[in-house]
Amino acid sequence: MPVNVLFSARPALWPVYEPLLTKGLTEAGLDFRLSTDFEPDQVDYVVYAPNGGLLDFTPYTRLKAVLSLWAGVEKIAGNETLTVPLARMVDHGLTQGMIEWVVGHVLRYHLGMDQHITVQDGVWAPDAPPLATERRVCVLGLGALGEAVSCALAALNFDVTGWSRSTKEIAGITCLHGADGLHAALSQAEIVVLLLPDTPATTNTLNTETLALLPNGARIINPGRGPLIDDEALLGALNSGQVDHATLDVFRVEPLPADHPYWRHPNVTVTPHIASETRPATAAQVICDNIRRGEEGEPFLHLVDRDLGY
Repeated sequence: MPVNVLFSARPALWPVYEPLLTKGLTEAGLDFRLSTDFEPDQVDYVVYAPNGGLLDFTPYTRLKAVLSLWAGVEKIAGNETLTVPLARMVDHGLTQGMIEWVVGHVLRYHLGMDQHITVQDGVWAPDAPPLATERRVCVLGLGALGEAVSCALAALNFDVTGWSRSTKEIAGITCLHGADGLHAALSQAEIVVLLLPDTPATTNTLNTETLALLPNGARIINPGRGPLIDDEALLGALNSGQVDHATLDVFRVEPLPADHPYWRHPNVTVTPHIASETRPATAAQVICDNIRRGEEGEPFLHLVDRDLGY
């Protein structure tokens, strides 16, 4: 009996993913059918994105797993009709894109590039930056993306502290956890990178209290999730000089409304959710490997802890 794989995502993605998934499943040696339209009780796997419109998994009585195309699973993790394993997207293409974006903006801050670009005025003012070993960077969130970014920064000799809700150990990274660890991590962070998941426990991780812990003039980079930051608290910290600058790629409402204060603030850089995205070629490889694993009785990769929400 063939394995039936339902593609449930934005319709425009089907012609992109169909040949990639067909190739990957064929190379995996599977007898399969791939479609955007099966009877629910005939589906073995769902390749899923929230914009595909599938909300009720109750009729999918044969379902073995849901395989997300998105790294963030906050829109599905709490779905009570989903009782089978849920795998999030951990894609080396997405990871590499995130590393490049974050490292680029950390270096931009570290080297003072904004100052060099915007303030010239014919003034010769040599002021070399410190070496990376003297620059303290804090990465909030040590999941797959946070760990990869932390290691990339450490490889450039930045002094990297990572924080997570639970205990982690990563070679070359000072790893802290829990409320006390968060306070300690922020109190020494010249540059903060947010790569936490979006869960009730992480909402407003940066707020009036935690922003006040930062050294005066710290910089913030958020390619993670918009709700990680209390926007009003950040604007207040920017206006007071407690935070020197923020580079924000994600927001509570996207696209960012044209009248939002971030657009006009001189110490905010807005980027339009481009830090990284799922790359179809590499994402299809991850999906196909997980389907193969399911059919061969191997554990699925990148399973979501439904209690934690990631």
